[in-house]
Amino acid sequence: MMEVKAVVRPNKLAALRTALLEVPGFPGMTVTKVEGCSAANRTEKVNIKDELTDYSAKIKIEMICNDEAAQVLMDRIVAICQTGQIGDGIVWCTEVPKAFFIAKSSL
Repeated sequence: MMEVKAVVRPNKLAALRTALLEVPGFPGMTVTKVEGCSAANRTEKVNIKDELTDYSAKIKIEMICNDEAAQVLMDRIVAICQTGQIGDGIVWCTEVPKAFFIAKSSL
């Protein structure tokens, strides 16, 4: 099993949800409102106000899925959320050794 996580722009959530629902094996997702900023070397800070106010609203998505679905989900996230601008977000995947649905048997 794999855990796919992504941090994306909030305005991409509706289109992303629609696209992910079409993926065979889509496991559902957890969505959290988060804030973030770019790495210091990725954006130019002109003054102290820029340094203190560079946080922007983002959406964090988390999914536990089978190994086969992970790459498809990651590719779909990138395809839908990529604008080519700094701040588009990030997507990553980690192994999950074991998980259980609380109301069901193991995945």
